[in-house]
Amino acid sequence: MESEEPTDGERKVLAQKLSEQYGTAITAGPIPRAEDADLRPPRILPPDALAEWCSTSTYERASHAYGAHFTERIRAFNLDFPNPPDVVAHPRNEDEVVTTLDWCNEHSYVVVPYGGGSSVVWGLAPPEDLGPTVIVSLDRLDQVLEIDEVSRAARIQAGVFGPHLEDQLRPHGYTLRHFPQSFRFSTLGGWIATRSGGHYATNQTHIDDFVESTRMITPSGWWESRRLPGSGAGPSPDRMVIGSEGIYGIITEAWMRVQVRPTFRATAGITFSSWEAGYEAVRRIVQSKLWPANLRILDPDEAARAAGMDGDRSFVIVSFESADLTQAHNIAQAVEIARDSGGHVLDDDVIVDDGTGKPTGRGGAVGAWRDAFIGVGNGVETSLGVVADTFETAITWDRWPEFDATVRQRVGEVLADTFGDHHSLSCRFTHVYTDGPAPYYTWSGMGRQGSEIAMWQAVKDAANEVVVAAGGTCTHHHAVGRMHRPSAYDAQRPDLFAESIRSVKRLLDPNAILNPGVLIDS
Repeated sequence: MESEEPTDGERKVLAQKLSEQYGTAITAGPIPRAEDADLRPPRILPPDALAEWCSTSTYERASHAYGAHFTERIRAFNLDFPNPPDVVAHPRNEDEVVTTLDWCNEHSYVVVPYGGGSSVVWGLAPPEDLGPTVIVSLDRLDQVLEIDEVSRAARIQAGVFGPHLEDQLRPHGYTLRHFPQSFRFSTLGGWIATRSGGHYATNQTHIDDFVESTRMITPSGWWESRRLPGSGAGPSPDRMVIGSEGIYGIITEAWMRVQVRPTFRATAGITFSSWEAGYEAVRRIVQSKLWPANLRILDPDEAARAAGMDGDRSFVIVSFESADLTQAHNIAQAVEIARDSGGHVLDDDVIVDDGTGKPTGRGGAVGAWRDAFIGVGNGVETSLGVVADTFETAITWDRWPEFDATVRQRVGEVLADTFGDHHSLSCRFTHVYTDGPAPYYTWSGMGRQGSEIAMWQAVKDAANEVVVAAGGTCTHHHAVGRMHRPSAYDAQRPDLFAESIRSVKRLLDPNAILNPGVLIDS
């Protein structure tokens, strides 16, 4: 949100702190304005029939040129827009989406579906030299259209942002209960297109678990699945939409499974003397199938950085919630398993709310971690030489210890080569399955102003290579985008599967206008 962008004053304070810490001169330049960018003139103009919901203004084109990744923030901060979109469309209904898509298809203009712009995998900026580009923003399709209270499902337009979606469900007593870290800045359609991972650390983790049916417009026509609780009728049409990253069509709405808002909660923060003991406890808890809403472990470095701990202990956060039943029994069982695995937690630090509204997960290290997780960060360090990023993956439990050691060694070597002593690498689990964890690595280094992107690329190349080579996935919930192609995703997925994607693409998008370069070659 623009209101949360860093101020010039905040940047100057941080620049001075970094200069003193690392003994190097760091300058905090003024924050530029998108409308001041010197963009290439638009190569096309919308026809009169579309002009009412289309824009070619500098602000619209610059603000929709990139996603939210570190490298894109650097480029935007420097007003570096070598390939800005030519037109930004904000259709107000499905008919206008169809009209916009038909116009682009007729002239073979590139189309990029746009939700909240929170992509961190280069999922929105098409390759250069593919001709005129039209961004189709779904921000005006933002309503909950219908609620089925018997089946507990809702028909929702794809352009609704997370907070507005919850605001519309709340008066009916419902919630989608899907909270990715980008919740405030992302949309339902974006979650579906990128296979978002949300609030729940176990059981219901991906947006896949909430989708009942989808509706998508393609250049070849409408794609809409039948609304069902489940079906064994061949491959699922929804699975072709979920994770398609905008290459087949524009998702306009979906029926989503909702739930009654929880009122019973329980939370505990448990410390372990070692990283290994902590993640073994997590494995035992998830394999007991208690299905906590939150089950995460922070390694000692992550616990110090994000939860204010001493840097010597790992930290497990476990919490439960329900709309109907006390969670006192579930949290007691999880704590018992953790203690049996070497965990330490006082009885008074196991907080249970039996529907009275007693705060859980708000104080101490648990609360500090929660605030850091929700806060995300406002990019105050952008262009100050700080280089920071994350990468996430998933691996089976049997391979996890060796995988973690291999990743830390390889990425650690590159961090040391790139940043010397001024770097960090930590890990936490974001989601946990009975057969394996989804580790999330965070790294940073003090680089050189003007060289941030090249230094970032060295680390990312190493992370992509080692994660896939060691048997993990190139992404667990951030999507593929252009960042993980071709070095990681192409090495991970079967060749025949890629051919099947191309075949479906040719059928649905014969002129190959939709988000080229994502999942498959342009």
